[in-house]
Amino acid sequence: MTKQAFWLSEQDVTSLVSLGDAITALEAGLRSQGKGEGENIPKALAAYGDGSSMHSLGSVLPTLGYGGYKNWVHTKRGAKAVFMLFDAVEGQLLAMMEANSLGQLRTAAMTGLGTKWMAHEDANDMALIGSGRQAMAQVAAINAVRKLSRIRVWSPTPEKRQAFAAQLRDKFGAEVVVAPSIEAATEGATLVTVVTRAQEAFLKSSMLPAGVHLNAVGAILPANAEIHQDVVARAGFIAVDDVLGVQKASRELIDFFDKGEGNGQWHRVHSLGKMIADGERPPANTDLTMFKSVGMGLSDLSVAILAYERARKDEVGHSIPLMGAAPLIF
Repeated sequence: MTKQAFWLSEQDVTSLVSLGDAITALEAGLRSQGKGEGENIPKALAAYGDGSSMHSLGSVLPTLGYGGYKNWVHTKRGAKAVFMLFDAVEGQLLAMMEANSLGQLRTAAMTGLGTKWMAHEDANDMALIGSGRQAMAQVAAINAVRKLSRIRVWSPTPEKRQAFAAQLRDKFGAEVVVAPSIEAATEGATLVTVVTRAQEAFLKSSMLPAGVHLNAVGAILPANAEIHQDVVARAGFIAVDDVLGVQKASRELIDFFDKGEGNGQWHRVHSLGKMIADGERPPANTDLTMFKSVGMGLSDLSVAILAYERARKDEVGHSIPLMGAAPLIF
């Protein structure tokens, strides 16, 4: 058995795994999930105070011999996540890693995969609603699977969206447009990504053109919502990262499929992992495709495995000695 584990910092993780690597690793992990070879452990969530929350999210890939948990706290003052990777055969700790960057990688990579498997092959005109800390990685992930020719940006604060647009121009070869409204951003777009911290739905069906692919990324807590019920009603093909996770955390889909027009119709919601395993894609003439992700353990685990295996190979990070059992003192 291994007598030591690895400690990987945020910098170690980003030096070992690129966004493109994360997309590839995540696709393999979701394919295993779709074949029934992996298991998610439902998220444990506690909300407290003025919008603060604590989370724990786990998963296991027995065929690869790995399992792990990500634990994190989020407050208005900050957020911190740590991932623990275990040997699922020997029952031993392999690594602990700071996981804020890992979380950004897997969140963006998941959107990239949703877009890859659901959007039209020639979709290249993107509307981005939101310009916060997840936004840049979201654009990069979509650009990795659909080379973007134009990016339209809207967020509530004019100064922030102008500054974000300038950053986009420095990083991507696409035309970048600062939109004065959501409607101006989405008009004629073939890809729309919504990544905000909105607590009330603001994106309506009338704002979305025919044939568009929508990534709904921001609302991952039951208290939050970005898209109106008429968007869900119109979507001809809906896929999610994890059906059980969405049934617990997505107010937008819970309200529609448990309480609203689509009551009892959860069968309409597809698992992206099953789609990948089966080679399934939406019908070509679908008016609106929609991908919703709320986070799941297998996505973190897929990226963490890659970081760990590369760290061990390249001797990156700090070793942590593992001690045997200690006698109890009574």
